[in-house]
Amino acid sequence: MSISDVSNLFTFAGGLGMFLYGMNIMADGMQKTAGGKMKQFLGMLTNNRVMGVVLGALITAIIQSSGATTVMVVGFVSAGIMSLSQAVGVIMGANIGTTITAWIVSMSQLGDAFEAMKPEFYAPLLIGIGALLIVFAKKQGRKQAGEILVGLGLLFVGLDFMSSSIAPYTGSPIFSRAFALLGGNPVLGMLIGLIVTALLQSSSASVGILQTLAMNGIVTTNAAIYITLGQNIGSCVTALISSIGGTRTAKRAACIHLSFNVIGSLIFGAAGLIVFALSPELAHSRITAVQISMFHTVFNLTNTVLLFPFAQQLVKLSGIMVPEKQSEEEDDEETRTLRHLDERIFESPAFALETASSEVVHMGEVTLNNLERAVQTLKSGDTRDIQKICDTEETIDRMEKMLTDYLIKVDNLSLTEHQKLVVANLFYSVSDIERVGDHCENLAELARDMEKENFHFTGQALAELRDMSSVVVEAFRCAVEARKNGNMDVVRRVSQLEDEADNMEEELRERHIERLSSGECSTSAGIVFLDILTNLERISDHAYNLAGYVKDEL
Repeated sequence: MSISDVSNLFTFAGGLGMFLYGMNIMADGMQKTAGGKMKQFLGMLTNNRVMGVVLGALITAIIQSSGATTVMVVGFVSAGIMSLSQAVGVIMGANIGTTITAWIVSMSQLGDAFEAMKPEFYAPLLIGIGALLIVFAKKQGRKQAGEILVGLGLLFVGLDFMSSSIAPYTGSPIFSRAFALLGGNPVLGMLIGLIVTALLQSSSASVGILQTLAMNGIVTTNAAIYITLGQNIGSCVTALISSIGGTRTAKRAACIHLSFNVIGSLIFGAAGLIVFALSPELAHSRITAVQISMFHTVFNLTNTVLLFPFAQQLVKLSGIMVPEKQSEEEDDEETRTLRHLDERIFESPAFALETASSEVVHMGEVTLNNLERAVQTLKSGDTRDIQKICDTEETIDRMEKMLTDYLIKVDNLSLTEHQKLVVANLFYSVSDIERVGDHCENLAELARDMEKENFHFTGQALAELRDMSSVVVEAFRCAVEARKNGNMDVVRRVSQLEDEADNMEEELRERHIERLSSGECSTSAGIVFLDILTNLERISDHAYNLAGYVKDEL
């Protein structure tokens, strides 16, 4: 091997690195730019499979990886956010969306007639402009645009490096013999495509490498077809690996992706055998990068059209591949939260943040129910629920730890400035909700003390307690709703209720001290009553904090 060969090998490795890194940076920038819209995408995931296909294609076009989209789908299904029927449409759309990268790669051949139209011509300028935006731009949106430009530029420079390093060897007999072997053996061709894609964990990257070889005129049509079919099957490996150790439904989602691509590849592979047998000259002709993009797109579109009507049959097939267990116990609140905080969703930071926010709301709802239970125990004097209140408080404590650990991981993802603000506020929200849980337990303990000491409040004290507890419960309910819906009117309502609770606490404290002075109630009952007022007032403070975080984000 000469020094020239070593240089070309290094150039190819460097080109491949720039291509993969450029694709990663571009996808990262696009995800940040579309961050706010990701929440809308998640909200549009309905039982309308056509919409699922569209959303799957859009999300994959943004994150530049059908494997990553499918991993997210596995996470969503595992977390119970999405049903298997909804997942089918998104998986089909992901296969369509992944073709966008192939078209970006083939742009260099679309402009062959004019040198100035080649993307490689503009690539250095794109990198230069992008770098200037990243370094000097003040606004976050412009920095994100810079990341997209740098990524796109590096992608094209990497392709140019790979292409130039292969060019001296295009006439070598080893290439013609290798692709003749792959073209004549469909199973081997598909196997090569599958293995390369599985190793790279990206069908977009493996198709891009195949297109680079095609640009140098060394790939035959039949070999390219079979390798591309294998690449589509190989794209399922990421989701299959991701589903290991997941729930049964998560494994079924990965199996739907696999069966969808395998069935399509078998249909097209059989059709290819017939066409190439009838037209040997087509089989052995050279294929261009543009033609690979066209086949990749036609395959995924046709496969979706063919199998779309059989979506429910694919779901049933996945049930056969991953059978139902004999018994599946219903999840408790803690298990449900743990299942929903699926790290597979980290493939899209925007979705991961939305999931974290939803689970903070869930924690708030669990705490709200416990607050209502504690208040009812105080008002009724029925202490049968006290143990349940204490058990729920322990669950809330564990939920706090799970959510805090999850948010730490989300904070280390690639986030925009606003998303980082939301993560910080979710940290504070989890802490405030946990403190409300502690106050609920305090209220339950005070009810237990009343039962032990066998004393009761006066009718007036009970009426005052009902009034204030109603205000506080409503304040906390509105605070949870504000986090859930991001409604500014609800935020203002929390502020009004908190002011009302503060004023009531002062007024009721003074009235009760007067009752103590006049001997209308016992000292023990008076102390407990004042402790209840303190706990209720602090709960309203935490509700105000929760609403304040939402206001800060809006």
